[in-house]
Amino acid sequence: MDREIETEIHVETILFLAHTEADGTLAKAALEALGTAQDLAASLPGTALVAGLFGAQVTAAANEIAQCGAQQFFAVEGDDFSSPRYATDAAAVEMLCRSSRATVVIAPATSRLSRVMAGVSYRLNGRIDTHVNGITATNGAPAITRWFYRQRMVAELQRTQRPWLLLVDSGCHAPYQGASGAATIEVLQVALGDVHKQTQVTGIEAPKADEQTIRPDADLLFVAGAGWTKKQKDGQSHPQDAEDLILGFLRQTKASLGSSKSLVDLSGEGQSVLKFMSHMNQVGQTGATPRHPKGLSTCCHGEEPHVVGWRFINERRAINLDANCGWARGKADVVYVADAFEVMKKLNALVAEKKASSVGA
Repeated sequence: MDREIETEIHVETILFLAHTEADGTLAKAALEALGTAQDLAASLPGTALVAGLFGAQVTAAANEIAQCGAQQFFAVEGDDFSSPRYATDAAAVEMLCRSSRATVVIAPATSRLSRVMAGVSYRLNGRIDTHVNGITATNGAPAITRWFYRQRMVAELQRTQRPWLLLVDSGCHAPYQGASGAATIEVLQVALGDVHKQTQVTGIEAPKADEQTIRPDADLLFVAGAGWTKKQKDGQSHPQDAEDLILGFLRQTKASLGSSKSLVDLSGEGQSVLKFMSHMNQVGQTGATPRHPKGLSTCCHGEEPHVVGWRFINERRAINLDANCGWARGKADVVYVADAFEVMKKLNALVAEKKASSVGA
């Protein structure tokens, strides 16, 4: 006997939500979130895609994504929304969500949005999930994937509560690349009082360009381990030489710097430390899980928590004097059994030579 199987279709309104940058454009992470929202809308029949932007000026950003397929563009703009501030950002995001009547909100996991989205979810009586790695349609409804327990377990989640707010991690989807145009924008007015403006941004402190070591969009992640500060073959430690080699490599290649937990913890043990290294550079365990095309690990012993932090690096290589270290047991694509000090000296010289020849050409 034939039995007709019915699949429930959920009609959703997907809001792509983002803030503009200082120059009025959208960051790469925002364009990645837009690509995610586009794919989800295309996979759910009858779904409407709308866009919501906030910042000092949004016209340039809206025109940049005018051809993304959004049926409406909502905006909150003005000087009060030029800088990150919880009260004004939360008010803007709440207005965008309510005005668009969104059932699913997809936003990039920037520090600015990560600060306010949970509070907005509470105001809307919705639900929120963070560190989302992927969004698909399962049985006619949105489903997300994300990692748990330091990226050791992956889960697929669905919720019936609406609105459902989702913060998408960067590096998980190709950024939107569409033609620009002239977007028709509905500018929303948010009533702000003195209570919303008690916090004032008086300035921005940022390292010099050549001192910046965390570069999420870099092609290469360079990871330093505690071995850089240990005694070398002459029986002495050489932290200053280590600093010069590592910083020289970073300045020439514009790579991003990562660190094992053991290295950043050395300061509490009274040992020599690399002055430019902090817990912000930590990869794995309680640190970050970066997504770079390539990774180079040096003087790391390859313990599992650190390796887990490298799960999403596409090509992983390591330099270690111990041929039996953790990296040599299948956790890296290539292991160079050599002295990291000597290798990096030679590598820096080769990079400098290559850059000089390219300038001369």
